[in-house]
Amino acid sequence: MSASLKRTPLYATHQALNGRLIEFGGWEMPVQYTSIIDEHQTVRTAAGIFDICHMGEVFISGASALLFLNHLLTNDASKLAVGQGQYTQMSQEDGGTVDDLYLYRLTDKEYLLIINASRIDADVAWMQKQLAAFPQQHLLTFENRSDKYGAIAVQGPKAAEFINDVFPGGSHAGTHVHKVTELHKNQIATFNLKATGALCWVARTGYTGEDGFEIVTTASRILEVWDTLMDAGKTHGLKPAGLGARDTLRTEVCYPLYGHELDDKTSPIEAGLGIFVSFEKGPFIGHDALLAQKTKGPQKRCVAFKMTDKCAPPRPGYTVWSGEEQVGQVVSGTLSPSLNAGIGLAYVKPELAKKETVIQIDIRGKKFAAQVVGKPIYRKAV
Repeated sequence: MSASLKRTPLYATHQALNGRLIEFGGWEMPVQYTSIIDEHQTVRTAAGIFDICHMGEVFISGASALLFLNHLLTNDASKLAVGQGQYTQMSQEDGGTVDDLYLYRLTDKEYLLIINASRIDADVAWMQKQLAAFPQQHLLTFENRSDKYGAIAVQGPKAAEFINDVFPGGSHAGTHVHKVTELHKNQIATFNLKATGALCWVARTGYTGEDGFEIVTTASRILEVWDTLMDAGKTHGLKPAGLGARDTLRTEVCYPLYGHELDDKTSPIEAGLGIFVSFEKGPFIGHDALLAQKTKGPQKRCVAFKMTDKCAPPRPGYTVWSGEEQVGQVVSGTLSPSLNAGIGLAYVKPELAKKETVIQIDIRGKKFAAQVVGKPIYRKAV
């Protein structure tokens, strides 16, 4: 492992839990503790806890904060009430994606952007470049607090059974609720951590397709949060989960990962994320290119697929074929623990994006049949 890799405040905890550590986006992170399948199934049936301290936190506040964010991002930040969050993208002028992010409105004029770990430096540089050219820059404050903050995600159907024990009492800021479980999806509020009183932002959201919560607080307090959650959740089946389970979980529900479904050569329209692009709000960076792409139709589309032949799991980089013609490339691929089948996401020609289209994936030099399916690939029974 490279000595230059960054470590989160929970590094020693991962070592104590015998987590297998790998390099991810410049960080030394746990990929698994027991097994990917065990951690995946734990999140689907009980609850898993993830260290997401490697992600970035940027705070933007001031009288012109909303104006700047609507210039910078594709989604419409003006739709956010205090205490609400939204998924959004940051595009280049040509429509290529700088990053996909989560935006929260913390107070009337203060916003929090959660950014991908591997993109922190690039995102901050891009934001500062745009800010330098923004006419009303003197009316807002931009703070990159990624080194000072940490975050933890608790995901799974049983997370709501113990989260109120971890944060007893009502919220102080953001969405006004009497307990954490009164938060609805994409709402955020501050609560005090049990015992130590550490002030934390708690959002009801996640990256697995399950109900769950993401907690943001200062890096110096994040271990208290981890230990308190582990203590409260142990009788509910809570287990640590690593990057391996995160990837199988998010692939099953078709959530994009930067560097796979999105990059600077790929737009949110091509990725099937046009619902998060608000042309109605007025001009923003990438507006004209994205509108032209939407009007004409993209040259490639991101589709979900499921292997129909018995074979090894598909992996990113494998080629996609229609007969003897190469028609695309896999960008995410894995064995789905929930479906016990190979699944993935791939970019293909638009005419092959219809559900039930038969394609082939080249796996280790041999082509195996797959079928284009709807998103999400896995949907929980209700």
